[in-house]
Amino acid sequence: MSFNAEKEITTMWKAMQGAQKDIGMIWYRWRKAVAETGNGNISPKELSLKAAEIYGDELGHGFLPRLNWLKGEEGFLKGLCGNIIGEWKKQGALVEVKPGDKPFEAYLIWTRCPWPTYCNQYGVDMEEDVQNCDQILQSILVPVNKFFGVNYSIETLKAIPRGQGQCLRRLYKVE
Repeated sequence: MSFNAEKEITTMWKAMQGAQKDIGMIWYRWRKAVAETGNGNISPKELSLKAAEIYGDELGHGFLPRLNWLKGEEGFLKGLCGNIIGEWKKQGALVEVKPGDKPFEAYLIWTRCPWPTYCNQYGVDMEEDVQNCDQILQSILVPVNKFFGVNYSIETLKAIPRGQGQCLRRLYKVE
């Protein structure tokens, strides 16, 4: 396989720009979370989950201009999965999408993610990492479902922080 230096540099540059934006906005996310949850009378876990909800909502709204029905609902689902995995790849994760067994179902598979390391560094319970990630993903779906008039959900089947070697999540249309 040949190496395309220009393509690799462009990919890294785009990822860096996205990371810079997230780093710049993080303080404001935390500030908003504190303001919306009672001026500091909240546990760190509750605060973290509120910030995850806000972040997921922002991501979901940000995905809207890049999603459409031009290739039908299967194409829509593929675009949604692409946006989700792109966000995690930007953060340094290795993640891929596999088609599900049913129509309008996909599996998102993380084989590497930096967030459990961050939890460990700050002494945060690993289960909180799973809950934060779940909250982000579920919050992404709220504006997407509302805007497109669909009902998609996501569930965690395996999680790296639980010692299961990968994060496996099922994204599916609720019947």
